[in-house]
Amino acid sequence: MNYNFDEIINRNGTDSVKWDGVESRWGRNDLIPMWVADMDFRTAPFVIEALRKRLEHEVLGYTFACKEWSESIVNWVKERHGWTIREEMLTFTPGIVRGLAFVIQCFTQKGDKVMVMPPVYHPFFLVTQKNEREVVYSPLVLKNGQYHIAFDRFRQDIQGCKLLILSNPHNPGGRVWTKEELSQIADICYESGTLIISDEIHADLTLPPYKHPTFALISEKARMNSLVFMSPSKAFNMPGLASSYAIIENDELRHRFQTYMEASEFNEGHLFAYLSVAAAYSHGTEWLEQVLAYIKENVDFTENYLKEHIPTIKMIRPQASYLIFLDCRELGLNQEELNRLFIEDAHLALNDGATFGKEGEGFMRLNIACPRATLECALKQLEQAVISLE
Repeated sequence: MNYNFDEIINRNGTDSVKWDGVESRWGRNDLIPMWVADMDFRTAPFVIEALRKRLEHEVLGYTFACKEWSESIVNWVKERHGWTIREEMLTFTPGIVRGLAFVIQCFTQKGDKVMVMPPVYHPFFLVTQKNEREVVYSPLVLKNGQYHIAFDRFRQDIQGCKLLILSNPHNPGGRVWTKEELSQIADICYESGTLIISDEIHADLTLPPYKHPTFALISEKARMNSLVFMSPSKAFNMPGLASSYAIIENDELRHRFQTYMEASEFNEGHLFAYLSVAAAYSHGTEWLEQVLAYIKENVDFTENYLKEHIPTIKMIRPQASYLIFLDCRELGLNQEELNRLFIEDAHLALNDGATFGKEGEGFMRLNIACPRATLECALKQLEQAVISLE
């Protein structure tokens, strides 16, 4: 079956954060929304069908996790990532950011140090701060068009940290870390006594020819000193269902985390959270391959358009996901002026790069999970805005 990702779907009036939230955030409704990390494609049809079929029963009572939920995860992780796990290693969490907050609360105390590597997904440090932990920043280095880990500094910064929150693959840069890089992280953190949270929500969106290395498979040290968070929400476009899970191989860590979740009554999901995961993982291979191909074409289109028409804006080519970090520093604008260019002149709603840390100043994050016509329109508007600077 061929899926149509060129279809333009009107998402206004659905309480969409990405679309209906534009006016409340920017005070205007004439912007093309290309910020929040969800897709403007239809949610995978087999997910919709599974939910529709269940709704036809017309009794939405209390439910427990269906057997298909855990079985589908075990099978998917094995087939997609080569990781053999057992069902008891799984812990449901109502979204990955909430899961990170639970880990912070479970394994650290107020005042403890938690390390992040900016520019990075901003809830990593916001959740840490809101839970009254100290954020330690160990910046990535942009070299040859990709982000890299500065391991000499990393080794120094990690000392005394209770947790490292790793974006794997990296958001907003789209970097797929190598096995060698992840092995170094595992070794250093093991030596420093630092527990690792590997956020792998974008793993299923790894673009060919790259292969995502799951952190726990890197080494024994990685396996025994990490909690890996995954979810089908990004890959199958269903983040509104708030369904994710942690995979914890270390028995002691798993028992401690599951005990905390049970005590907080956060360990159970809702009816559609379980059904949607089972449907996505049981029937999603072909749909995912097609959406990945379309995203890759959008990446190529964006790269070629920028080179030909807006050469002063460079893109960090993503190795995973549909998010592109745009390097706008050659424009010579400060961050306020850069935001004004995108909003007032280009009429585009993107994520301000500075929200990912001060290392993101001069950058903007572009979401290209949209029909090609929408993307082309956005880039043309950006081109005209940049021309107006001359």
